Amino acid sequence: MEEPMSKSPFRTQLEAAVSARHSRLNPFTEKWVKGELTRAQLGAWAAQHHQYVSQFPRWCATVYGQCPDPDARDFLLENIIEEESGTKHVDLLIRFAEACGVSRAEVESKQQLPTTRGLTAWCFEMSHQPFHIAAAGLLVGLESQVPGIYQRNLPPLKSHYGFTDHEVEFFAIHIEADEVHGERGYQIVERHCTSPARQAEAVDAVRQATEMRWQYMTGLYRAFVVKDEV
Repeated sequence: MEEPMSKSPFRTQLEAAVSARHSRLNPFTEKWVKGELTRAQLGAWAAQHHQYVSQFPRWCATVYGQCPDPDARDFLLENIIEEESGTKHVDLLIRFAEACGVSRAEVESKQQLPTTRGLTAWCFEMSHQPFHIAAAGLLVGLESQVPGIYQRNLPPLKSHYGFTDHEVEFFAIHIEADEVHGERGYQIVERHCTSPARQAEAVDAVRQATEMRWQYMTGLYRAFVVKDEV
């Protein structure tokens, strides 16, 4: 019988799956980083991203409910509390949207693009998968990408677009928090994927997650950038 990979090679496979389709290199991100988007386009991103961010704690709660690992449950609960208590992260996103000229009411009532709907539907489905698969998809495939994306997004928001620190707090908080969350996610997945079959399922979930986020970002590019350039 094939022996499971040691943690190091498995971790390498997980990281490679993230890097192969990392949304920090998506065309929408590149436009953002170069300072080539308008505030209206950034506001459109915020309204679509709200559809994802506002539901993430619920997906984590679903995973929490089926989690067999007390340490992982503690982490998921911490994640949910960070998102939902005090100044909610979704409210920080709406603050940014308002700085872009999009009201809270507009953000909360915005219709999802098909690709946004695809991502949120996939996340809902993934949250109901066996724990090791759900953790791989949501924590490693999606959440671990956030620092790499926002580390590129944040500087030009101030230098090119002229936003204040207060207006872009959403990005700064997630760079710090999700670096920790991403690493914990890797550790949890490594701990629960102790057979070749589980490791293969985890890597596949990560690949799916990165592709779904890439397609979501590409949908934004097509709807709000290419459309405006035609």
